[in-house]
Amino acid sequence: MVEALVTPKLITWARTRNKLSIPLAASKVGVSAETFDSWEKNEARPTLRQAQELAHRMYVPLGYLYLSAPPVENLPLPDFRKVSGPPQPPSPEFLDVLYDALRKQDWYREHQELERAEPASFIRKFSLDDSVKTIASDIRLTIGVNESMRRRAHNWEDFLTDFIHCTETKGVLVLRQGFVGNNTFRRLNVKEFRGFAISDSMAPLIFINDQDFKVAKIFTLAHELAHLWIGESGISNLDYSRRSTEQENTIDRFCDKIAAEILTPADDFRDYWGFQPSIKENIDYLVRRYRVSRFVVLRRAYDLDLITHSEYQTYYKAFLEDKKSPKPDGGGGFDRLFLYRNSTAFTFALLGSMIEGKVSYIDAARLLNVKMKSLISIRDRLL
Repeated sequence: MVEALVTPKLITWARTRNKLSIPLAASKVGVSAETFDSWEKNEARPTLRQAQELAHRMYVPLGYLYLSAPPVENLPLPDFRKVSGPPQPPSPEFLDVLYDALRKQDWYREHQELERAEPASFIRKFSLDDSVKTIASDIRLTIGVNESMRRRAHNWEDFLTDFIHCTETKGVLVLRQGFVGNNTFRRLNVKEFRGFAISDSMAPLIFINDQDFKVAKIFTLAHELAHLWIGESGISNLDYSRRSTEQENTIDRFCDKIAAEILTPADDFRDYWGFQPSIKENIDYLVRRYRVSRFVVLRRAYDLDLITHSEYQTYYKAFLEDKKSPKPDGGGGFDRLFLYRNSTAFTFALLGSMIEGKVSYIDAARLLNVKMKSLISIRDRLL
């Protein structure tokens, strides 16, 4: 039986990185809590097979367990999140989807360059010195957020689907994932992040945390688009209990204002608020007008001082609690969910390159997080 000469404190690091107790970590690896504890105390060593299982269950490369000290896991994007208390290290789930998105984005950039695609002219088109209304208007015009889009949508869920589709036609990859790859046991934590944007003229990317409240996802998409328009990549986790002007980070505060203006232009909103006798009826009326969720309308009314903080909190809690769902909006079969998670534009570009022999089936399966058998089945259904 071959012992693995792993470093005890790296075993502890791998366990605490996943926020697991010794008994729970031990159960995942298939050993007793006493055995696992003896590994951490350097009183015994795991076998090579046990070390491999430990690395697999703790979602770390096996080589990490042999390091002399824990690796420093820095986020590869600017972090605009503000949280109370001491900063927390990123979760393994967050890091895994972030690096997965970066791999997809790297491939798509190379693909676009080989195809001699034109760079996206809207990336870094504006800055923090420009007007919120000017930027929002340009985003609406470029993406096509207009009366025609609103008329096409029967409800806000249709609007979100169309909003994503129109965004991708402009060259922006939009990924919506609620867990890591296809592992439904590794859910993303919306308290950790709502989304992120990667500003790149050849391969801009937006990621939406699909564990978020369904009603908030339209706003998250608009917010991340604003990040692209001012050329600011970053990770966001807006506090929706606050107004746009109350967000703590300067860039997120600015993008929050832009997102609100994209979806519900202030001048138009003020003109139509108050037509109905109650707050609820005004909200429902403007939901029908803009085809956005009640949450977006409610938050805009609060931003514009059309309702009080107390009124906002009352409706905010009711709307969000009523609409939380870990599944992508609209349901659908595997293929639809598959395209949500990987971006429709990315998926078809990759499958097309695979058919043409420009990328191997193995690499395509890895980028799409599926097994070879599933990839072939997906290819046959989608192409």
